Amino acid sequence: MVALRTCEQPSLNNLEISIHVSNVDNNYQIQGSANNEFDYSKRAQWLRAAVLGATDGLVSVASLIMGVGAVKDDIKAMLLAGFAGLVAGACSMAIGEFVSVYTQRDIEVAQMKRERRMRQSGDNKEETEREKLSNPGQAALASALAFSVGAVVPLLAAAFIKQHKVRQAVVVVVASLALAVFGAAGAVIGRTPAVKSSFRVLIGGWMAMAITFGLTKLMGSTGL
Repeated sequence: MVALRTCEQPSLNNLEISIHVSNVDNNYQIQGSANNEFDYSKRAQWLRAAVLGATDGLVSVASLIMGVGAVKDDIKAMLLAGFAGLVAGACSMAIGEFVSVYTQRDIEVAQMKRERRMRQSGDNKEETEREKLSNPGQAALASALAFSVGAVVPLLAAAFIKQHKVRQAVVVVVASLALAVFGAAGAVIGRTPAVKSSFRVLIGGWMAMAITFGLTKLMGSTGL
C-alpha cells in the first residue's frame, strides 16, 4: 500500500503540472489573439484612409476625363480638367480627413478626462492613452497622397493617346484594372473576400464614369 501511494503521488503532481501548463498556454493564446485583433483594428483605420483615398482619386479623375471627353475632343482640356480634379480632390480629402480625425480625437480625449476624474488614477495613464490616439496630420497626409496616386492613373493613361475614342477606351480599361487591384489589395490586407471587394469597387467606378459621361453628353447636346 505504501508503494502504491508513492507511485500515485507523482502522477497526481504531473497531472497538476500539465493542467497548469495548459492553462498558461491558453492564456497566452487568448492574449495573442487579442493583440492580433487590436493590430488589425489599428491597421483598418489607415487602410480605410488609403484605399478610399486612392479609389476616390481614380474614380473622380477618370469620371472628369470621361465627362470632358463626352463634349470635347481636345486632349489638353481633358488633361487640365483631370489635373484640376487631382489637386482639388487631394486638398478636399486632406481637409476632410484632418477634421474628421481631429474631431474624433477631441471626443476620445474628453472621454479619457471624464474617466480619469471618476477613477482618480493620475496623469501617467492618460498620457499613455493619448499617445495611442490617431494623428490627424498623418491621416490627412495619407489621404491626400492616396488620392493623388489614384488620380495619376487615368491621367497617365490619357496623356499619350492621340485618338479621342481610343483615349477614352484606354482610360476606362486602365481605371477598371486599377479599381480591381485597389479593391483586392484592401481585401487582402484587411483579410476580407477579395473577389467581392473588387467587384463592389469596380461596379461603383463604372457607375460613376457612366453617369458623368451620360449627363455631360446630355448637357452638351442641349447647348447648356
